[in-house]
Amino acid sequence: MKAILWAVALIATPAFAQGQTAAPPAAPAPAPTAPVTTPDYTKADTWLCRPGRADSCSADQNATIVKPDGSRKIEAFTPAKDPAFDCFYVYPTVSLDPTPNSDMNAGPEEKTVAAFQAARFTKYCRVFAPIYRQVTLPGLQAVLTGRPVAIDRAMAYRDVKAAWDEYMAYDNHGRGVVLIGHSQGSGVLKTLVADAIEGTPAQKQIISVMIPGTNVAVPIGKDVGGDLKSTPLCRTAKDTGCVVSYVTFRADAPPPPNARFGGVPQPGMTAACVNPAALRGASATTDAYLGAKGAGLSSAPQGPWSSDGAPVTTPFVKVPGLLSVACTTSGRFSYLAVTVNAVPSDARTDTIVGDIVFGGGILKDWGLHLLDMPVVMGDLVELSAVQAKAWEGKQGAAAR
Repeated sequence: MKAILWAVALIATPAFAQGQTAAPPAAPAPAPTAPVTTPDYTKADTWLCRPGRADSCSADQNATIVKPDGSRKIEAFTPAKDPAFDCFYVYPTVSLDPTPNSDMNAGPEEKTVAAFQAARFTKYCRVFAPIYRQVTLPGLQAVLTGRPVAIDRAMAYRDVKAAWDEYMAYDNHGRGVVLIGHSQGSGVLKTLVADAIEGTPAQKQIISVMIPGTNVAVPIGKDVGGDLKSTPLCRTAKDTGCVVSYVTFRADAPPPPNARFGGVPQPGMTAACVNPAALRGASATTDAYLGAKGAGLSSAPQGPWSSDGAPVTTPFVKVPGLLSVACTTSGRFSYLAVTVNAVPSDARTDTIVGDIVFGGGILKDWGLHLLDMPVVMGDLVELSAVQAKAWEGKQGAAAR
């Protein structure tokens, strides 16, 4: 049930959080005037994840490896005992609270998405994940259907910035940090970098910024400029203080003209695409961690993983060599194209679910938004560790 809530929540995320290519809906009613307050991030219950406790980021991350011949092996997950760096994670639009902005009580949907998207990073880093009063799914749905509601996007950003400030003041202690988000969370982090990190001492602590599922504008043919003025795209694993951003579509189903991702409105700009599996942009097979039962209720259910129909008992599945990705352009869109490498001799399924289905049809304008992170999750986690080592080396060189 938790996995279903997570997937259902994600389907309404990007229409407002990431910008749209279609005509915007009616403007929401202005938020009522009230004193600006932020949550108290000195309190443990304002965080989804903090180091040293049992929470969403200590959830089971074991995976079943399904090999081309259909044989299986369990990959047991072990978190780092003494992580050398930190990760600061902001989750996507998942709140099912009936109000335009969520409250500060984490429901099963917030807890589940952190378990799916952030917990695996504990292989190498301490994870800090604040609860924040995000724009909720009911709030977004109301606006998208033309009903005026007092959603407050600035509130979500203020909360995350307050959590970031608290983390930097009392938890960072000069450690390198990877910023991680998805969809609305990525949009908030993009704003945080642009408004509160670039040009400040905190910028020196940034190992990398991993913000898939949002549109990051960069000048065509360049790696810096646009939405972020001094934070370039990552092009080698030794690059630090850089950005990994992309949106995913199937290689055989490129973005349609009304696609919600992969295009930006600024003249002379394009949406950034950084392939976590091959930073310079080549095609590469991925280290995917897919949900064993699929992408949730908003997508078709995942069928058997191999021709023998054997069950999977772990939360995640790995299918080495089955998926590959490459940064691709189609018209004005730039995106990460996902290919299923189906061959007759492979005993594994050729069908990887993840398209959003509504009314019996696939919503092609959403692409594979539900799989933005799972399809390259292992690549993201390993990249964070390599970049952290490079960052540490640069810090040591600067101190000499």
